[in-house]
Amino acid sequence: MKFFRTLSAAGFLVLALLGACFSTGTASGKDSKGLLSNWDNLKSLTRGQEIRVEMNNDQSYQGQFESFSDGGITLRQPTGEQTLARKDISRVSQLIGQNHRRRNILIGAAIGACLGLAAGLTADHIISNSIGVRRAWAPIGATGVGLAGALIGAVIPTGRSRDIYRSPGWHHLIYRAH
Repeated sequence: MKFFRTLSAAGFLVLALLGACFSTGTASGKDSKGLLSNWDNLKSLTRGQEIRVEMNNDQSYQGQFESFSDGGITLRQPTGEQTLARKDISRVSQLIGQNHRRRNILIGAAIGACLGLAAGLTADHIISNSIGVRRAWAPIGATGVGLAGALIGAVIPTGRSRDIYRSPGWHHLIYRAH
């Protein structure tokens, strides 16, 4: 507990932001009533809608929805139509919106640089007051935390998607060792 008493306001802010980054998305995967495991949910798709199909072997395919049957789903890709067997499919998602990865990287870098600058200035102030030596922690903090923010921005999911179907045993895929 002594650690928390010695943290500055900037330190608390960094911890809070890291906690928020690592906790997002945990509730979005809930399907408590098993509604997503109904293959007939694919009836809600219309021909030409952009979808992503994730397979049991960790491969995924993205393209335009063509049709589905009890045996599988057909989607159109730039290379042509592809039919995927239902037994091999773990998830089907409808893609909504655009990919904003570049924007997320820039926002993450900007937020990280500001946080790093604040932490660096705080460290400069504390060190110069305690030992009388001035160090250049501000640019180091801005650069380091800015790069970390850019990395976090790069891994944040971009675009939006809505799950249409998940195979009944889809949750075992999350815990499988790669």
